[in-house]
Amino acid sequence: MLNNKKILIGITGSIAAYKLITLVRLLIKEGAEVKVILTNSAKNFVSPLVLSTLSKNPVLEDLFIQNEWANHVQLGRWADVFIIAPLTCNSLAKMANGLCDNLLMATYLSATCPIVLVPAMDEDMWKHPSTKNNIDKVTSYNNLVISVGNGELASGLFGEGRMAEPEEILTYTKEVFFRTNALKGKKVLVTAGPTHEPIDPVRYISNHSSGKMGFALAEVLYENGAEVTLISGPTHEKTKYLGINKINIVSAQDMYDACLDNFINYDIIVMSAAVADYTLKEVANEKIKKKDSEWAISLIKTKDVLLEMGKQKRPNQFLVGFALETNNEKQNALEKLQKKNLNCIVLNSLNDDKAGFGFDTNKVTIIDKTGDELVLPLKPKREVAEDIANFIILKTNE
Repeated sequence: MLNNKKILIGITGSIAAYKLITLVRLLIKEGAEVKVILTNSAKNFVSPLVLSTLSKNPVLEDLFIQNEWANHVQLGRWADVFIIAPLTCNSLAKMANGLCDNLLMATYLSATCPIVLVPAMDEDMWKHPSTKNNIDKVTSYNNLVISVGNGELASGLFGEGRMAEPEEILTYTKEVFFRTNALKGKKVLVTAGPTHEPIDPVRYISNHSSGKMGFALAEVLYENGAEVTLISGPTHEKTKYLGINKINIVSAQDMYDACLDNFINYDIIVMSAAVADYTLKEVANEKIKKKDSEWAISLIKTKDVLLEMGKQKRPNQFLVGFALETNNEKQNALEKLQKKNLNCIVLNSLNDDKAGFGFDTNKVTIIDKTGDELVLPLKPKREVAEDIANFIILKTNE
């Protein structure tokens, strides 16, 4: 997503500067080209040698280098995004009032690229009226601000003022600036995770789905420009992007209701959730006590949400199903593809090592209704999600 993107980072004199080592490493790992500007104060907190080694570019510090002028105008035009983090109270005041006494300020004032400011300071400084006024000023200049977090501060106090974590800065940068247009204007519905079918107030029937595949799909489709709604059963997974609309459900009936509520408004529907096939005929109002040597429960079929979607879908809707099989894998998947009127189905088998529920990896075969087939080797679920998204993009553009 960040391949060949040019990121300029400005670091000011805050203890939080050490976190920028991680941010630079993350950006480089994503394929970005990174250049770093340090203020003199920042050098007290983070090593130029470390940053130049990680960024693979010389660290820029002064307006003049060995009797040569550092071209701050060129720097601000080179970058796709200019991230200033941590932003101290002092540097914030300079930016708000147009002061220009170092290379970072000169670059800021001449930059033509988008600028993201990531403040870091103690709570009392953050809440001071002058700081609030300065934040208002810099945002009025069309700068973007990633707000401070709440937690332990360098002073030993707890409160507002913590700089956003490197992972948060990376996610924000990707979400705001680098989503592609491949699915721009498309509304996408993704389902993920298991469902819980209650037995009594403390017990339920479920499966081993972690939701990892569905969450990865939602994020990749969102990165490709889609407007994404994620309907998820109970899971520990979290969405990285604030722009993904997440709906939490518990039971198969909840999933059915949430999906069918406005399913007709979506262009692409990816049904990766592991929805229970059976639920309790009767749910006990109180905890069932352990007293008999045997205990039988009566189950009834749940409503088949994917089947119903297949019946209702419009000709221009693209419906994707998933099939997790243990035997006759391809035959079962093809039957599901036809019976439920799907555009394509993603097949994976519990017989494949380190694939399926609970793993960070998966091995799948994508089959579309025309018979086209894409067999993918075992790989991280994030990469599988990218392959599935690319398949969807290809097929919806045919």
